[in-house]
Amino acid sequence: MKINSANHFECLPACILFDLDNTLYEYNRPHEKALVAVSDKLHHMFSIHPKHFSEIYIKARLEIKARLINTAASHSRLLYFQKCLEIMGLGSQPLLALDLEQSYWISFLKHAELFDGVKEFLDSIRLLGIPSVIVTDLTAQIQFKKITYFQLDRYFDYVVSSEESGADKPSKNIFELALEKVAYTSGPIWMIGDDAAKDIAGSKSAINAITLQKINNSLYKDQESIVPDILFKDFEDLRHFVVKIQPDAK
Repeated sequence: MKINSANHFECLPACILFDLDNTLYEYNRPHEKALVAVSDKLHHMFSIHPKHFSEIYIKARLEIKARLINTAASHSRLLYFQKCLEIMGLGSQPLLALDLEQSYWISFLKHAELFDGVKEFLDSIRLLGIPSVIVTDLTAQIQFKKITYFQLDRYFDYVVSSEESGADKPSKNIFELALEKVAYTSGPIWMIGDDAAKDIAGSKSAINAITLQKINNSLYKDQESIVPDILFKDFEDLRHFVVKIQPDAK
């Protein structure tokens, strides 16, 4: 763990905001497994080669994201698979698109795992009486499914999705709505996330958050212009750091 701004951690926060994907669990591995499940189904049904499906999926995803930029719907697997089927010349195929989406998320959740120490860290901040909110891109339905699958719902006071707030991070809407839900009045706000631009720079710009960046080796890239107040790899290290902060200084 690297502390870049020790003076920001002399007291406990008034609340903590958390990103979900790639912050509390690893996203890449279950995503890749889920795409294989969809690819296998299409190969069985239409003899679509996995490499060809990969190319189609990338094209479909880029088209949807370009059209629905910075919205929750821009992440919709249902829209991605509908577009894949259209690119393949099969039409929209609503029933099949729904089936592919279901196959994707069943496989995704089957292979998804929380990072070590997450629940212990969340237990600690609840014992310290610190309100917590998940602030996450994507639609509420699938993010709620992830949260309940991981049995994280009892740890968080509120959830704010980009669908609910109207725009993806780094829009200020999602951060401001989180503070509104916890009836924030004053005190330091912590933001814990993995994305330098969306979570770190976004929360600092929107609500002047103290930022803690989760490092994932496969994703993290040093960005000198975006410096979090803490860089950490392990939630257990972060837990030990937090419990040493004097509660009466809050």
